[in-house]
Order: sequence, then C-alpha cells, then structure tokens
Amino acid sequence: MLATLKSLLELSMSTRNVIESYFKALESRKGWESLLTADVVFTSFTIPNRQITGKPAYIEATKRFYSTIQSFELRGLIVEGSKACAQTRYQLKGPAGVFQSDVAEIFTVRDGKIDTLGIYFDSAPFPK
Repeated sequence: MLATLKSLLELSMSTRNVIESYFKALESRKGWESLLTADVVFTSFTIPNRQITGKPAYIEATKRFYSTIQSFELRGLIVEGSKACAQTRYQLKGPAGVFQSDVAEIFTVRDGKIDTLGIYFDSAPFPK
C-alpha cells in the first residue's frame, strides 16, 4: 500500500512538473510544443465541440489563438495521478482590443508529455 501511495505521489509530481513547465514555456512563448505528445488529442468543449488529433494539426488549429495571448495567469492547479485541471485567465488581443477569458483546462500526461488537453470557456467575448 505504501509503495502504491509513493508511486501515485511521484506520478502526481511528474504531472505537476509537466503542466507547470508547459505554462512557463507558454508564458515565454518558447518550447511549449515540445511538451505535447505526437498524437496529442485536443478537445474544445465550447459549442460546437471540436476535437483535433495530432501535434501538427493542433499547432495549426490553435496558432491564431496563441498569437493573440498578451498575458495569462495560472490561477489554480489540481493534480491527481496523470490528470490535471488548471484554472487560467488569458488576456487576449482581438480586432476590437484586449479582452479577458477565464478557462478550465483538463490535461492527461503520458511519458512526461501532455497527451490530452480539453478546454472549457465562455466564447461570448471572442470575435465572431
């Protein structure tokens, strides 16, 4: 039982390190892509739901979003084993100016990289 608890704690710490590293790299705009698995699965749970599979497809589909990030704040991070939930706040620059978006980001980490990423956010502030 103690070995299982130790293993879970080590996995949680590894997951935490990967997610924190991802956000640090995102903040510096360098190397965040290296923390994704080749077959990463991204799901946006806004309406309509959208799912993208594969690192190149994810990078292509999200490059517009990433280019609008002015700043962001990691407001909370909960980790359990290989899963993590982050509460983030992004300051984004759109055609009408800067706006804010609060996002819940759900991660699964496999072999030291992000394997799945799902996001929940209010799409109302985003330009149509």
